[in-house]
Amino acid sequence: MLSPAKRLEGLGASVFTEMDNLKRELEKEGKALINLSIGSPDRAPAMEIRQVLSQAVFDETQYGYTLTRGTEEFRKACAAWYLERFGVALNSETEVLPLMGSQDGLAHIFLAYINPGDLALIPDPGYPIYTAGLILAGGEKVAFPLLKENGFLPDLRKIDPNIARKAKLMLLNYPNNPTAAVASLSFFEEVVEFARKYDLLICHDVAYSELAFEGYRPVSFLQAQGAKEVGIEFHSVSKTYNLAGARLGFVVGNADVIGTLAQLKSNIDYGVFGPVLKAGAFALSSVQDSIEENRNAYQRRRDILIEGCSQAGWNIPIPQGSMFIWAPVPTKQDSVAFARELAREAGVIVVPGLAFGEHGEGYVRIAMVQDESVLQEAVRRIQRFLLKGGLKGLGTI
Repeated sequence: MLSPAKRLEGLGASVFTEMDNLKRELEKEGKALINLSIGSPDRAPAMEIRQVLSQAVFDETQYGYTLTRGTEEFRKACAAWYLERFGVALNSETEVLPLMGSQDGLAHIFLAYINPGDLALIPDPGYPIYTAGLILAGGEKVAFPLLKENGFLPDLRKIDPNIARKAKLMLLNYPNNPTAAVASLSFFEEVVEFARKYDLLICHDVAYSELAFEGYRPVSFLQAQGAKEVGIEFHSVSKTYNLAGARLGFVVGNADVIGTLAQLKSNIDYGVFGPVLKAGAFALSSVQDSIEENRNAYQRRRDILIEGCSQAGWNIPIPQGSMFIWAPVPTKQDSVAFARELAREAGVIVVPGLAFGEHGEGYVRIAMVQDESVLQEAVRRIQRFLLKGGLKGLGTI
């Protein structure tokens, strides 16, 4: 039997593997589990979007290959949406590229720009594809910490200038996964200056821009003056319109970078399925009521979890955005031990913060991806678990 390529050895964080194995073990034991680990939207797209998709699949002309750059209709819809939502003007021909979900582009950007041994600045804690994509390209990771005392934003002043000069690109993600932190326009303006100073490509993942609460509206990195000169931004139609399984996203920004990524992808795959592009174009161009409905649903879910845990003595910061809650471990256990015990004793699956990097230790990530009634049951289980274990005197990490 041939051995797998060495590039695969660094993939698949051991913590994720351990939790997946535990989940399967508990399922075999017949334990009823509530899975709050994977950030996969459980809600369906708006009926109008589904109708467009269903009508398109009956069109016999939609079953050939699509181009890597997708359709003009979809690209123009992306550009119009960005102008309306963020006030950012985009050339739909050169500054917009459809993706098979934003993760597709986030993985491929490393292959487009990283040679073996090249450095990239990656957030810690951070979404695993940032590290995985870099490993597959043969690059070397330089982690920068996202710490509570800095609002889970990187302190650009503390990044070693010698490292910054050697690095080729920097990944950012706000609203953030896993920390649910948000960033201001002034922060992104600092990032632009940082990128100019050190000749860095900035790649901003803004998958959760439309999941924000209490009227808060996340900003785009591209709103910062000069941002288009130094970077690109990945957006997820999947998260915004509950089309995760349909795999649709897009990347916008610097035309040269978009062209390079398109060139790479044209040698790897074809474009997104035509009916999915039609549904995406309709979603971006139609009345955005479904987005507001989605926000309200996630805000109710957030409040159920935050308030319910608080009643058991687990005080969790209230996130302004994303579909995640970044919760400090309420006992003196490490994040893996706590998550393992919560799964075994309460049947609630969360992700240990360590899975997202060493600076994720002390936290667990809770995904708000179940119906309100299921989350209410999860809260009851968590309350019983915490009160049974006795949080009194244990403190909070």
